[in-house]
Amino acid sequence: MTEALLRAGATTVLVDVDQQPLDEARAKYHKEGLDAHSFACDLTNSTRLDALVDYVESTHGRADVLVNCTGVTTQHDSHDYPDELWSATLSLNLEAPFQLSKRIARLMIAQGGGSMIHITSINAEQRFAFNPAYQASKGGLRSLSKSLANDLGPHGIRSNTVGPGYFETSMHAGRLNDPERVKARAARTMLGRIGQPAELAGIVVLLASDAAAYITGQEIYVDGGWHGGSSVYNVSCAVQLTYDNVRLPCPDVSHK
Repeated sequence: MTEALLRAGATTVLVDVDQQPLDEARAKYHKEGLDAHSFACDLTNSTRLDALVDYVESTHGRADVLVNCTGVTTQHDSHDYPDELWSATLSLNLEAPFQLSKRIARLMIAQGGGSMIHITSINAEQRFAFNPAYQASKGGLRSLSKSLANDLGPHGIRSNTVGPGYFETSMHAGRLNDPERVKARAARTMLGRIGQPAELAGIVVLLASDAAAYITGQEIYVDGGWHGGSSVYNVSCAVQLTYDNVRLPCPDVSHK
């Protein structure tokens, strides 16, 4: 996503808790003549968040686009999910995006508008086993985006979510080592495969640009049809029940 925005001509500030990957990424992009900058920041630290926004304002003068792309996930049985894991997940996946959005919104209001893009997940809609904190955080971020879209719309600020499906990323590195698991996940999509990181580029560039000037408060899933596949059954069933005005069983979609 970062590279796509850079290649579209954006001046971009990369943020990570660790300095080394930032230095490596910035050096890589500079070699290609791309305008990349960086700022090391623990997004769960309010003092560092203030410093980040001060840096953006003092160095670049404005913030036209914010991409909230934080995420941590730890699976555990729900009935004894550790409190510290719950708190840590919600802190990074939901609290941090809100706190950063709130601060960036002040810059966007002063300049007359902007675009916020929040990276959620199909977990915001679908059920997945043993992942209550991640699912709650991404579902919360989905709702937060709608709230921001409503409250900030009068200031010319748009807020949308992009929900990736199963992608070949470092978060899924362990699962990618299991061919049967990858095959099973791919089979749940309409395209029959998992996603590649570059396939998130188009929607992010669109939402960041003026081409999406009338798009806000939306949830857009980039998942190869995973989310849409299950929804088709639910909608069809609801229409059938309404049309016939009788109670009929919904089709079994547990295999989807």
